[in-house]
Amino acid sequence: MSRHQRRRQSLLRPRRLAAPPLRFFMPLSLLACLLALLVLRGLATNEAFHDSRIAISVDKTTVPGHLLKGGPIIDARGTKNAQPVSYHIPDRTAVLTFDDGPSPEWTPKILEVLAARNVRADFFVTGAMTTRNPELIRQIVAGGHELGAHTFTHADMAYQSHARIGWELAQTQLALAGVAGVHSALFRPPYSSDASAMDDWNYPVIKYVGARGYLTAFIDRDTEDWKRPGVEAIVKAAMPSKPGAGEVILMHDAGGDRTQTIAALEQIIDKLQAQGYRFTTISDALGASSATVPVHGYQLWAGKGFIWATQFAVHTLPVLVGLLAIVGFLNFGRFALMLVLAPMHARRAKRRDAWGPPVTEPVTVLVPAYNELECIANTLNSLAASDHPIEVIVIDDGSSDGTADVVEELDLPFVRLIRQANGGKSSALNTGIAAASHEIIVMMDGDTVFEPSTVRELVQPFGDPAIGAVAGNAKVGNRDSLIGAWQHIEYVLGHNLDRRMYDMLGVIQTIPGAVGAFRKEALHRVGGMSDDTLAEDTDITIAVLCDGWRIVYAEHARAWTEAPASLQQLWSQRYRWSYGSMQAMWKHRGAVTSRGPAGRFGRIGLPLVVLFGVVAPLLAPLVDMFLVYGVLFGDAPITLTSWGGFILLQAALSWYAFRLDREKPWHLISLPIQQLVYRQLMYIVLLQSAITAMTGGRLRWQKLRRTGEVAVPVEA
Repeated sequence: MSRHQRRRQSLLRPRRLAAPPLRFFMPLSLLACLLALLVLRGLATNEAFHDSRIAISVDKTTVPGHLLKGGPIIDARGTKNAQPVSYHIPDRTAVLTFDDGPSPEWTPKILEVLAARNVRADFFVTGAMTTRNPELIRQIVAGGHELGAHTFTHADMAYQSHARIGWELAQTQLALAGVAGVHSALFRPPYSSDASAMDDWNYPVIKYVGARGYLTAFIDRDTEDWKRPGVEAIVKAAMPSKPGAGEVILMHDAGGDRTQTIAALEQIIDKLQAQGYRFTTISDALGASSATVPVHGYQLWAGKGFIWATQFAVHTLPVLVGLLAIVGFLNFGRFALMLVLAPMHARRAKRRDAWGPPVTEPVTVLVPAYNELECIANTLNSLAASDHPIEVIVIDDGSSDGTADVVEELDLPFVRLIRQANGGKSSALNTGIAAASHEIIVMMDGDTVFEPSTVRELVQPFGDPAIGAVAGNAKVGNRDSLIGAWQHIEYVLGHNLDRRMYDMLGVIQTIPGAVGAFRKEALHRVGGMSDDTLAEDTDITIAVLCDGWRIVYAEHARAWTEAPASLQQLWSQRYRWSYGSMQAMWKHRGAVTSRGPAGRFGRIGLPLVVLFGVVAPLLAPLVDMFLVYGVLFGDAPITLTSWGGFILLQAALSWYAFRLDREKPWHLISLPIQQLVYRQLMYIVLLQSAITAMTGGRLRWQKLRRTGEVAVPVEA
């Protein structure tokens, strides 16, 4: 068995996947934390998990008759087989209760009225309002008032499962512990009335919360102040049905305009006190210890952590919304620039005399190769068909798979082979530059194939002596798989259309390693290829641009490259690209304050690259997080319509890019899936790269496995 055959067999053997590095999980953790912040904020604003349904039932077959005719306080805390009991408020005793708060506008005014008359009351608060107004909860407790749980989201518990009811109560208690260090044993269901209104829907809720240690507090008198019927009507509704009867009176300190509530409250207290009533809390009226009890230890600190996280989420949301607006501005700004500048570039490309006289002199093609056994023959055979005179220099950078042997076996007359110890791609290219015989140098990867016209189309712009480098049109050759199709869309839209835009602005920042050309003088003036970054193509392009040379894009110079065929390989490639590009931008950051061509790139090109290539993709996950949040907790139809509109805009722009590139648009069928899967992977890659850069991590060169399946299409 030959060495080549052994090599191919080794590639086909299944390989164990290494455990993902810690940095792989850091971007995912960051995204998960941001989504959790949105949910916490939604809980605090009563958006997340909100259920506006209100149960309507008249059947009372399961409710014990003595409860329907009993008092407003239901105690179902007994053993499993014990019957719940009810309690009346003693005669000449009134309990003022306030639901739905606390409200920063109305609760303080109600507390002032109560304090001025030395009256204690019960406040049935929701967890959502508690997290948003912690100081008011502390004022209620400090004033000697009693707290009760009114659920977290104010949903009708008759519609909820036991798990949801338990969650509503637990989260409310967590909020109370966090803001005031207390729990409450009192519960009032939202949308409840007096005990006679219990039915087959809400009675199971009473039994369930009773089993969890809660007293359920219904009412005797409903002032219906939420309807704002007028002060006199509210006062009248609060008066006892029988003279001297004890009463639990329902009012509200949140949920709308409570001006009439406050005005009526003063009169209610004055009238009932004049009738000999005393005002107190539910627990005191029943002769029991307060239902509001202090908590310590884990419960206290868990509550504090919950409140801190919720407050952070509430205050962070405006920042996230602002960042989302930035993402929208950048994306639509980029789309607008593309739509304006890409057609101008296309019209210029049709003019064959745009660069001056035709370039016919021979050029040197450099092919750096490291373990390209599967691809190198296709690469060199494609160059053999070139319609432009060339010399080809293959620089074998210490390959261990017999790449150099294949080159020698081909024995092509126009090919020179240089062997060197492994030193990296930059070192190999510098070796080739030193050995080049011609003034114009074309660079290509060892896994790429050229069309016969590629070299000729690529070098024509050098008819203009001001041009120092030319970027070609790199295309995905293995586009038949789903991953390949996604990369094909990305190349046509995200690389080539972008490159047209940057060309018209005069700030192309990357000549693709798969197909690019340089004037040798330009390379010598900037010191050749550098190994300072992992993106040597971006590094050298920026250096040439800052040196005063023009760089243009030749759309007809097509090269077909083998894109990564698996998500793992794609991750490795894009991680290196992203990290290397950040290194290159940081390396040339001094251009921002420079003068001349470097300053122009530093103040125009570099900001555009940072905004469109780093900031927008880094912030783009916010679009998806708000999408998920909107579908789950917001207005799903509006959210999905907005997202669909964005996809249609993306599809229209992609179709236009495919038309300019003379590509068949059928691959765009996978665009929606690409937006849901592939784009997320690119976000995480960029986040990981940014984290690596900020933490000072280093990334080694990652060689991708190749198959050699890419060839020049019959109909390009």
